[in-house]
Amino acid sequence: MFKPTAGEQLVDLLIEWGVDHIYGMPGDTINSIIEPLRKAQDKIKFIQVRHEEAGALAAAAYAKMTGKLGVCMAIAGPGAIHLLNGLYDAKLDGAPVLAITGQVESDQIGTGSFQEVNLERMFDDVAVYNQRIMSAEQLPAVVNQAIRMAYAKKGVSVLSIPDDIPKFEVGKEAKMTSSFTVKQTVLPQIEDLQQAKKLIDASKQPVILAGRGAHGTREELLAFAEKIAAPIVLTLPGKGVIPDKHTYCMGGLGLLGTKPAYEAMQETDLLIMIGTSYPFTGFLPDKAKNIQIDIDPGKIGQKYPVDIGLAGETKATLDWLNQYISHKEDRSFLERSMERMNKWWEKLDRQEEESSVPIKPQRVIRALENVVSDDAILSVDVGNVTVWAARHFHMTNQQFVISSWLATLGCGLPGAIAGKMAYPDKQVFAICGDGGFAMTMADFVTAVKYQLPIIVIVLNNDKIAMIKFEQEVLGNIEYATDLKNPNFAQYAEACGGVGYRVENPEDLLPALKDAIQQHKPCIIDVIVDADEAPMPSNITFAQAACYTKHTLKALFQEGRLDLPPL
Repeated sequence: MFKPTAGEQLVDLLIEWGVDHIYGMPGDTINSIIEPLRKAQDKIKFIQVRHEEAGALAAAAYAKMTGKLGVCMAIAGPGAIHLLNGLYDAKLDGAPVLAITGQVESDQIGTGSFQEVNLERMFDDVAVYNQRIMSAEQLPAVVNQAIRMAYAKKGVSVLSIPDDIPKFEVGKEAKMTSSFTVKQTVLPQIEDLQQAKKLIDASKQPVILAGRGAHGTREELLAFAEKIAAPIVLTLPGKGVIPDKHTYCMGGLGLLGTKPAYEAMQETDLLIMIGTSYPFTGFLPDKAKNIQIDIDPGKIGQKYPVDIGLAGETKATLDWLNQYISHKEDRSFLERSMERMNKWWEKLDRQEEESSVPIKPQRVIRALENVVSDDAILSVDVGNVTVWAARHFHMTNQQFVISSWLATLGCGLPGAIAGKMAYPDKQVFAICGDGGFAMTMADFVTAVKYQLPIIVIVLNNDKIAMIKFEQEVLGNIEYATDLKNPNFAQYAEACGGVGYRVENPEDLLPALKDAIQQHKPCIIDVIVDADEAPMPSNITFAQAACYTKHTLKALFQEGRLDLPPL
């Protein structure tokens, strides 16, 4: 009678759970898993990355986009260590990810063997489930529980597998469990909903702050906003919950946000936070009442004082509120907010039409918007590029994938690779700064190898620009932020892709249109203005004072300040 090895059983279980690809790099302590993956490659693909960090970031992005399990794999020691950045990104953004790592053989653990690292201790903080496989018979039940926990807790599960275990046969005494997870609808307690209804009905100028947890509830959210006459402000992870140009949308909040959103927050008497535990509380109102809706009761009141907490799913909660709350007749606050937003769009239009050289970053985003399809995937890296994309790209039905809570540089390219794996028929763009792209650029070769026609747009200003402006706002002189970049277009060609170097605004749109027709991985290397500051929508006196102090320091240092004679 045929008995599968533990390695074969692992692969079979992954396929049962619907996993169709894994990101990783083969090596000695996982070769006994790689072999059954090779045999099952018609059902599950192994995507060989050039760096395990890129594999973990891709797995996290895949999970964020699809809600399905992202899977990555690495050898013991250095490979497993490389996974951590991407796994923390998944943890902080609530994405279900399974990491499978090798380990030295069972009888070598604890002896200081070559590449031995205490993986259980190392992964303890990042994981919702973290286990070392102890035997072939144990493996099936533990694999099922790891995946079940990743889905249930929306987090990272880690399985460390000693190198000898996958070679053993799984005996009949192995404990078999179910390879599926169940869902539930969670509604807040009725008394909390009734208290929230009273507060909403009594409010005069309510504002909605919608985050990641509001995705998938566009119809319910807009019906709610319409009924209570509330403008909707979006967190960065909430971008795309409703179209950016919807009349109720005030755009983002904080340093990435809009002035109308800031003004709405200053004037509101009731803030309704939906699917967000917004951390930058300095941008939230000081005196308004607050209702927070979140599936996780532990997040309610975690960062900002709450009057009423509604622990439940966004859709179910909004359905109840839409049924029972009163329709507000006074629309003056909403109309005033909408009028402000129209003026804000006019201001941004002028910035996006700027035709100077070097190219303004806002102009790049405007050009991109002209060629992007309605269902495209946008994987946005971290830095000034986040500001330009968040403010200037007008979302309709596209997906906007970012590293929101960890905000790790280098996420743009791996996210685009994952986007093309998830949605091979959709347009997929990575929007990166030069600093972020350089961190993971080796994996552009991965896109070429697997024929993934992504388009990478690099905003190239030879600078870690966000850090430059952070230093200047502190009143300091810029230091250690200059970059020496290669020609990224030539790099694309060297990798087997297609490259474009764009230095003039009129060449932007032709390059983008041509790249879309290539059906090959492309890099568009755009030379942008390094001095274009991502100024916040509302500048504080302290920020202005520090920036003035910085300017004076720089002028003294360069000998450009003419002082009056004594």
